[in-house]
Amino acid sequence: MRIAVTGKTGQVVTSIIERAGAGVEIIALGRPELDLGDLASIAPAMAAARPDVVVSAAAYTAVDRAESEAEAAFAVNATGPGAVAAAARALGVPVIHISTDYVFDGTKTAPYVESDPVAPLGVYGRSKLAGEQAVIAADPDAVILRTAWVYSPFGANFVKTMLRLAQSREELGVVADQIGSPTSALDIADTVLAVADRLHRAPDQAPRGIFHMTGKGEGSWADLAEAVFAASAAAGGPSARVRRIATADYPTPAARPANSRLCGDRLAEAYGLRLPAWRDAVQTTVARLVTQKDPVA
Repeated sequence: MRIAVTGKTGQVVTSIIERAGAGVEIIALGRPELDLGDLASIAPAMAAARPDVVVSAAAYTAVDRAESEAEAAFAVNATGPGAVAAAARALGVPVIHISTDYVFDGTKTAPYVESDPVAPLGVYGRSKLAGEQAVIAADPDAVILRTAWVYSPFGANFVKTMLRLAQSREELGVVADQIGSPTSALDIADTVLAVADRLHRAPDQAPRGIFHMTGKGEGSWADLAEAVFAASAAAGGPSARVRRIATADYPTPAARPANSRLCGDRLAEAYGLRLPAWRDAVQTTVARLVTQKDPVA
């Protein structure tokens, strides 16, 4: 199976490359051959890759910067993915698109299900919602996987930031009134690869539409930070005290959903897939980072 994945250096594509097993070839497509901001580049790059499945993983993820760079965010998160889905459709291959909890406003008191009304709070969320809509418009048979609070041993993310800050600070203020489900990009990769395999080998038994895909369990950013520091200390790495603060104490240009919990029951029912408990996944990731030569670069 040949899987074309948009992006070359992101957490998800890097994790997919690492997790792909025997018999799976990953073609990472990014600039210059595929530029989501240059629509004319997309179809030729996709055709040249000759994929069996396409994974639309590249994204503009600078949530705060998006507030002042709306055009760039929509180009990468909406128009580009729509063109990727159209190119996949033209090639006759299925497409999996990665989306986000930011399509919701976070006011629900329970985990969000796929049919809940969407109401993004900022530019990033609106651009990702527009991406979902563009993908479905281009290919009604697409699979959209929404995830949240992504971290990994790769790239820039919250877990690595906590470890870096703990090297020079004894205490860190971390938001405690936003709740979500931290999700390992490596677990995302395993899920994407399993869905891709079903789409390729048994397309008639592969449900389409929107599915939620996050780590099992829930917690706040402060809970996540405490879990990171506990795992790091156990592995001989840096640690710090967590001072729990409110969202109001840490203002940002873009508003964050207070509730980012996503219910994964539909994915489990359709594909038999549930991601591992987030606390276990964090422990594994942190132990790996601490033992690396440069864990927080």
